[in-house]
Amino acid sequence: MGRVSCPQCGMEYRIVFPKLGPLVYFLQQVDRVLSKVSPFAAAGIVVGTAYWSAVTYGAVTVMQVVGHKKGLNVMERADPLFLLMGLPTIPVMLTLGKMIRWEDYVLRVWRKYSSKLQALNVLVPGIGRPVPPMLAETWSQSDHLSISRTLCGALVFPTIANLVGRLMFRKVNSSLQRTVLGGIAFIVIKGVLKVYFKQQQYLIQVNRRILNYLDKGDEEEDEEEDEAVQPDSEDSGSEENIT
Repeated sequence: MGRVSCPQCGMEYRIVFPKLGPLVYFLQQVDRVLSKVSPFAAAGIVVGTAYWSAVTYGAVTVMQVVGHKKGLNVMERADPLFLLMGLPTIPVMLTLGKMIRWEDYVLRVWRKYSSKLQALNVLVPGIGRPVPPMLAETWSQSDHLSISRTLCGALVFPTIANLVGRLMFRKVNSSLQRTVLGGIAFIVIKGVLKVYFKQQQYLIQVNRRILNYLDKGDEEEDEEEDEAVQPDSEDSGSEENIT
């Protein structure tokens, strides 16, 4: 059905095809329709697969957080339309919650008042180390957002919250309360460690320095001085042993 023109003068060619039989014409029309519909069908299959995967993940999360038997009872009593609309939102909300970078705000406050935290160096070394003001302005305060890391962390969070709740809050009878407490504890512990780690990386970067260049002659002189110092230290060590 495409038009073909002469590359020199631009005149369109008049092309005549032989007549097709009814079967060949039918197959040609079917092939043309499938070629146009296939991209939309593939997109629909991908969207449907993602939707039902989100529904399944939401149901598993409900049973994991509330409890297997109680979760099944809750979903059996609930409206099917509510489940079809509510369960897929669970992984979406977890992913959006994972994208909240509250650690960056804590880091900004930390770096602003780092000079007032000198007394805490006894408990946590390096917590009150002063930050060079000029380098602090040029340093990026937040790292790049990794989509794969954010998605994996969000989807694994209910399982980790359940495990932490079982380890730290065994006396709590309610599975929902235990999981919620475990999730809060995990977020706090992970956030504190992440903030401390990023702050130490920040201090390492802003306090780095470049050593002066040494010629070969200077290096040889330094080596000779080191060799001259070593025998003296050995003699002093032997004298100490004798005494």
